[in-house]
Amino acid sequence: MAEVKGPQAAQEELVGLCEEQFAQLEKLQNEMILCEPDFCDDPQEQSINRLIATEAELKQWLTLEPKLLASNPDVLLQAGKEEMLKLCSELEMILSCCEAKRDKLKETKETEQKWLEEKKQVLVTATDRAKRLQVEREEQSELSIWEDTKVKIQKMKLYQESLMEALGDVLEKHIPHPQDDIGTNKKKKTVAQQSDEGLISLHEILELLMNKVLNAPHDPYVTIDSTFWPPYMELLLRYGIAVRHPENNFKIRLETFW
Repeated sequence: MAEVKGPQAAQEELVGLCEEQFAQLEKLQNEMILCEPDFCDDPQEQSINRLIATEAELKQWLTLEPKLLASNPDVLLQAGKEEMLKLCSELEMILSCCEAKRDKLKETKETEQKWLEEKKQVLVTATDRAKRLQVEREEQSELSIWEDTKVKIQKMKLYQESLMEALGDVLEKHIPHPQDDIGTNKKKKTVAQQSDEGLISLHEILELLMNKVLNAPHDPYVTIDSTFWPPYMELLLRYGIAVRHPENNFKIRLETFW
């Protein structure tokens, strides 16, 4: 039974075998250099010949099967064991680095997932808030438009009333009621004068024309009856305040001023 050698003895034996092989290689290389014929003076051609010879030798070595340097199983066992321990140590270091990297990546992943969940919550909250603000803005927009319209209508009504009051004051001052004009002559009342007591003022005529334009713009004409004093009609028509109907002289409308 062969004696089992320790790691130190196995290493020494392998080193000795390697030195023997290295010495043999040096010897062969020297023999090849000495035996190489130096018949070619052209360096380029000589290099080509060496390349061809090297390729042929390489093909020969490729066809050969590698042989073990040492035949002693104990030496091979110790050498393989040492190499395996070294490999295991390196693999443990790699495993440790991988585990540390894995833990770091796991921690980063958990942080990123937490950050993602927070951002999702923020996004949901922001989306809900935006929807509520949109609804509120639409409601406020409709309400504000309605309120603005009401305010504008109220202002227009007040402005119209002020204009009508101003118009009434001007007409009352400069164009008196036909009954007042007729009543200045109190010497005697005839039947014709008594019929003039139903006349309406110029202010009322203008108000009728304006209301007709606003309430029925498709048919703004007002029919002239006995309550319309002819001098007033002549005044409105002569100064372009009112115009007659093109087909009916007993209808007038307010002139378009825009």
